[in-house]
Amino acid sequence: MVATSFIGMGVMGFPMAGHLAAKGHDVTVYNRSAGKADAWVGKHGGRSASTPREAAHEADIVFVCVGNDDDVRSVIYGEDGAMAGMKAGAILVDHTTASAELARELETGLRDKGLRFLDAPVSGGQAGAENGVLTVMVGGEADTFEAARPVIEAYSRMIGLMGPAGSGQLTKMMNQICIAGLVQGLSEAVHFGQRAGLDISKVVEVISKGAAGSWQMENRHKTMDEGRYDFGFAVEWMRKDLGICLAEAKRNGASLPATALIDQFYAEVEAMGGKRWDTSSLLARLNR
Repeated sequence: MVATSFIGMGVMGFPMAGHLAAKGHDVTVYNRSAGKADAWVGKHGGRSASTPREAAHEADIVFVCVGNDDDVRSVIYGEDGAMAGMKAGAILVDHTTASAELARELETGLRDKGLRFLDAPVSGGQAGAENGVLTVMVGGEADTFEAARPVIEAYSRMIGLMGPAGSGQLTKMMNQICIAGLVQGLSEAVHFGQRAGLDISKVVEVISKGAAGSWQMENRHKTMDEGRYDFGFAVEWMRKDLGICLAEAKRNGASLPATALIDQFYAEVEAMGGKRWDTSSLLARLNR
């Protein structure tokens, strides 16, 4: 059993921390809205803390899964931040999808305090978190990775060390770039098929088994054809992620013309009232 703390009881953190408890780890949770932390304790046991510092106290591994760079800083730094409560040699694992610059900043700051760090964004969405089958992309030192890996396995099916601090975040950016392109292509194909009078399910049954197949096609074509988007990974979250990708591309000189265009398409979906719609709602923009 490993002493852990989990900061951030959102749609991802709540079930991820639950898997840690189910695997027998000692878990203390923290959330800015204390009611969510209390609800987690009511369901899974363990303890809740009133501050990140209190949550991190005596933990071997501190997990964080919050909204963005500023949210991460708000729970790590300061008198009541997790860093102030961590014991020497403890590991902070940041599952937030954030910038590579933040990851490098945290690695340096924690190392100077005798602490260890991994940036470890995840893919798989809420369903992946609930089912314990997330893909985890990790940046950091190999020995720190090997120490944390058996614990992270509680809610993952694939974990990869991608390189030094920041590499996990860079890998997640590639993941989101790929998804954006796939969803736009699928949206255009479904739109085309609808206009052509084809049975979308029959078409997908055939083409999904060939070179065009993807997770998005298999799992989203039906709801897209029905015009249902009130679930899944929200457009506003994807826009946050694509913003990180575009900022990093500006820094490293990469050219992302399709990603920039699709980000603007998502902005149009937001203007349609779809901020919380699933990312497959790019089709709704075409079907206006």
